[in-house]
Amino acid sequence: MGEQRKAVGRREFLRVAGGVGATLLSASALSGCGGDEDALTFFFQANPDETDGRMRVIEEFGRSHPEIRVRTVLSGPDPMQQMLTFCAGGKCPDVLMAWEQTYAGLADRGVLLDLNTMLDDDPDFAAELRAGSIAALYDTFTFEGGQYAFPEQWSGNFLFYNRKLFDEAGLAVPSRWDDAWTFAEFLDVGKALTQRDRSGEVVQWGFVDTWVPHYSAGLFAMNNGSEWTSPRTDPARSNFADDAFIEGVQFYADLANEHRVAPTPADQQSISAMDLFARGEAALALGGHWRYRTFSDADDLDFDITALPCGPKGTGARSNIGTTGLAISAASPRKAQAWEFLKFATGPAGQAVIAETGLFVPALDAAVRSGGFAEAHANVTNSGILTEGPAHSWPLPVTPAWARIDALMDRNMGPVLRGARPATSLANRLAPDADEVLRTR
Repeated sequence: MGEQRKAVGRREFLRVAGGVGATLLSASALSGCGGDEDALTFFFQANPDETDGRMRVIEEFGRSHPEIRVRTVLSGPDPMQQMLTFCAGGKCPDVLMAWEQTYAGLADRGVLLDLNTMLDDDPDFAAELRAGSIAALYDTFTFEGGQYAFPEQWSGNFLFYNRKLFDEAGLAVPSRWDDAWTFAEFLDVGKALTQRDRSGEVVQWGFVDTWVPHYSAGLFAMNNGSEWTSPRTDPARSNFADDAFIEGVQFYADLANEHRVAPTPADQQSISAMDLFARGEAALALGGHWRYRTFSDADDLDFDITALPCGPKGTGARSNIGTTGLAISAASPRKAQAWEFLKFATGPAGQAVIAETGLFVPALDAAVRSGGFAEAHANVTNSGILTEGPAHSWPLPVTPAWARIDALMDRNMGPVLRGARPATSLANRLAPDADEVLRTR
């Protein structure tokens, strides 16, 4: 059991919200989402397809628990700010969506309930959940001895590839994480599949990135054998000055700036990486399962998935432990009902529904290996990239100081990704500033 958290007060919330430069929204917005004051409130962020999947889980829960009504609160573009605003106004939703890199800040301020208090009173479910969970995902939401959320999906990154373009080029694609390309092989593939017209303009890119560029650069560093921080939870230092991290970031930046097999940041001001891949104008696209439905719905796009490449200092191809989870507000007056909802949504019944929707990669091992999940991904030949993804993932930092680390990464890696500075500059700029934040958070 972790340290007892001090319940956050209105002043603290306002200070935190102001600290991230937020313009506070009206906390009364939550009460304006519907007139059912007795219903359990569930706050989440989702695109339209994901909303449909979540509503299926809620509908199934309603059938098995008709005595508990659920009122949904859909997040805007900044869920952290919105949660802070709601809770500052005393309207904290009962159930909150949690993200691996931001939940620790809420847990540290006493916003989230330590679910160990509920697990202790429900030993049968506790045993079932721990036995069936993918440990890497479950442990991501463990902070200073407390369990602040249960995972609902694996959202790590991998590569989508265009089958037609690879077939036409006569190039083979790794089918498993253990068979991944090396960095050198990946560059050769990128060069082979980047095509230009007579004027030299690129008409087909070898590689595009649909994630956050400075995170993607860090992911290539991870594939060169460097985790971002040590240890992963509440880290004391970063690894941004390590040779393996710097070399991985430089390789990623060179794909665009030196080798021109990927769009540069300037190119991306006028073109969408998502559209390039969906239209068949890019052979490889980095992204997570959240892109799956969009690419599945694209006309005439025949795609599959494969592993990220492994660098010369790497110990194997890696994804990142991306995950979202469900948490309960420490201030919720409906903790018992919220607990029943969490048990359903993150337990076998809810995870089976998620598997069948094809919208997420479930967090329970049985669900991700179920027939429903396989049927929902019938066009994926390399399904091991998904089912084995969590086992080939390394964690991202879990720290209440993540917002400041993220800002430092964006500021210092931007010039590197634009080709204005070498990645070696990170050793004297990003690393000391990040270490100072981690020491003094």
